[in-house]
Order: sequence, then C-alpha cells, then structure tokens
Amino acid sequence: MKRGRTTNEANSSSSEDTTEKESKRHKIVEKKTTVVQSPDWANLLQDIILQVFQYLPLLDRAHASQVCRSWNQVFHMPDLWRCFEFELNQPATSNLRTTHPELIKQIIKRHSNHLQYVSFKVVDSSKESAEAACDILSQLVNCSLKTLGLISTARPSFMDLPKSHFISALTVVFVNSKSLSSLKIDDTPVDDPSLKVLVANNSDTLKLLKMSSCPHVSPAGILCVADQCHGLRELALNYHLLSDELLLALSSEKHVRLEHLRIDVVSENPGQTQFHTIQKSSWDAFIKHSPKVNLVMYFFLYEEEFDPFFRYEIPVTHLYFGRSVSKDVLGRVGMTCPRLVELVVCANGLRPLDEELICIAERCKYLSAVGLGECEVSCSAFVEFVKMCGGRLSQLSIMEEVLIPDQKYSLEQIHWEVSKHLGRVWFPDMMPTW
Repeated sequence: MKRGRTTNEANSSSSEDTTEKESKRHKIVEKKTTVVQSPDWANLLQDIILQVFQYLPLLDRAHASQVCRSWNQVFHMPDLWRCFEFELNQPATSNLRTTHPELIKQIIKRHSNHLQYVSFKVVDSSKESAEAACDILSQLVNCSLKTLGLISTARPSFMDLPKSHFISALTVVFVNSKSLSSLKIDDTPVDDPSLKVLVANNSDTLKLLKMSSCPHVSPAGILCVADQCHGLRELALNYHLLSDELLLALSSEKHVRLEHLRIDVVSENPGQTQFHTIQKSSWDAFIKHSPKVNLVMYFFLYEEEFDPFFRYEIPVTHLYFGRSVSKDVLGRVGMTCPRLVELVVCANGLRPLDEELICIAERCKYLSAVGLGECEVSCSAFVEFVKMCGGRLSQLSIMEEVLIPDQKYSLEQIHWEVSKHLGRVWFPDMMPTW
C-alpha cells in the first residue's frame, strides 16, 4: 500500500508552491515594469521615425533632424527625397515662399541620385526664377526621374529664356532618366529635336505627356512621340498639333488604349488663326481603338472662328467654352456630341438658349455636369431641360440673373421645380454684391 504524505511533507510542498508562485508574480511585475518605462526616443527604430518624418512638412522635418544624430540620419534617408517640389521666385521682389538656396545645394550634393518625382514651380513671372530652375535641371546628371513637371503659375517665365539654354537643361534629364513616365512641360520652348531625345531614351516608359502652349513643337514632332511611345495613356496638347496622322498613330494595334486626351483650341488674334478640320474617319478609328477615352476640349475662340468645328459627330466627353458662344454653335453641339458628359459655357450673348438646351438634353444621354454661367434661358426651358436629364445631373449651375421668368415659372418657384427633378435641394448661383 502507498503511504500517504506526512504533515511535514505536505507543508514543505505547500511552501514550495507558494515560493514558486511568488517568483512568477515577481517576474510578471518585472515585465510590466519594463513595459511602462519611458522609451528612449533617440533609439526608436529608424523605420518608425521615417514614417513620422514622411508626414511632416519639410521645414518641420529639418527642425526635427536637429534633435539627435539618429534623427539626422533618418532626415537624409533616400526614401524622404524621392519626391520633391522646388518652389522658385525672387525674394527681393516677392513675399511668396521659395526653396532656400542652401537646401537646393544640399539636395544636388547629397540627394540628386535619389530624386524620382520632381516638379519645378516658378511662382513669379521673372526670368531669373526660370533660369534657376534650368540651372538645377542641368545639374541632375545622376538622376533617374520618373516624373518631371515644369509649372509656371505666372507667365511667361520659361518662354523668356533663350531656347538653347532651356533645351540644354531639359536634355540632361531626358538622357539620364531612362524610365521617365510622366512629363508636364506646358508653356515652355521645348522643340522637335528635344522630343526626339526624349523618345530615344524613354519610349518604353512614357505614359503621360502634357505640352500645351509649346510653340516650337510641330505636328511632326508630336507624331514622332505617338509613333514610338506605344505606352502613352494621357496626352494634352494644342489643337494645331492635332492631325489625322496623330489620331491614326494613337489608334494603331501597337498602341495601348488612350485614357485621356486634352485639346486646347486657342486663338489670341481673331481672324488671324486658320483652324484645320479633322476627318470623321480619323475620329472613328480613334474611338474604336480607345472606346473609353476621355476627350476633353477647351475652346477659347471668337464667334467667327467656330466654322470648322462641330460639323459632324465627334467623340468629345468634356467640353468647355471660355468665351461667349453663339446659339448656332451650341445647337451644333447638341447634334454632334452624343458622348458628352460635362458641358461648361461661360456666356452666350443676349439670345435665350431654350431650343439648344432642349436639343442637348435629348441627344446627350450621358450628360451629368452642366455649368451655364451667364447664358440666358427661360425658366420653363430650364425646368424642362432638368426634367429630361433627371437625377443624373450631379452638377448644375447657372446665374440667377440670367434666368428669364415666364408665365409658367417665376424666380421664386424655379428652385422648387428643379430640386424636385434633381432629387436634391438646388438653388441658382447669385452674383456677388461687393
């Protein structure tokens, strides 16, 4: 028979259990004490500090880098310098923000090979600021940019520079960046030879090209880009660069489907600009190849210059008129733009657009955004237009001053009727009184 434990053995075992429990409890307390101790901020993992720095403005980031050596090391990590915007102006004549010259020197010295997404914003109209941008560009010999944007918030800036100086600086980037995918060079003296350099070095990677108001580029120059850059998905240019050959090149089997095409139709001197007509067959080939493309057209023309446009069906989806447009032109829009999604008209003169607006509602079945600015319309026609378009009008604006009351609706009644057909509360815009 097994002999039961004696009283001494039981007490000894109980004491050992108690001791073991106490030991475990002390260890848990020690662990908890370790957890709640104040962290050593200087020794935080660098990737955590890096994530914090990525949310800080540059000036705050620079101040934080002075806290300790570890934070200063993070400040110079490549991940923080892949994306940068140089803001340039002349401090002597402007109070606008500018990138400090010492910081520019430091970037060129330590981080030029890290830069991938870069933009130069000239925030004044001075030639000196544009020259500064070119000087920085010419020093990026070790870069491999993916995105480059040259932005002038006030004209003319880049156009004031000697063409050779600008082209030389831009060519440095084109030659050294073998994976450029996005290029925005509006209002610059870029020319055909420089585009050939771009194509020779980045034809496999270029996806977006914006180059409106570039007078030194010819239709042959932009055609070279379309012929060689088969991955191009977004393109913005002036109408004088658009041709039947360009549309057919963008419609070839080798070319990817274009997603966005923006065309600026601009005239500075009425009667002195001759606008050509694109053949319907070219538009048909283009839309067959890229059926979901957004075709955006901005018109800044005088009334007598619209004759070559809207004579047959075109696949425009977003249409903006920056100057007054006649009833005749808007009537043709309704007949020739069945894919229209957005229409913005600043003004139309002194004749109401009743019939033209009804025609647009009947034929433009995808229309969802309308801005009529100072276009005169009778209240009855406007309500009928909204009724025909229905709830798909996500945006609708018109000045109250140009709505013409009639026997059916007054200005006090129209917002109720329009709200009812839109399915939401709507009011016309009002002219500011100041």
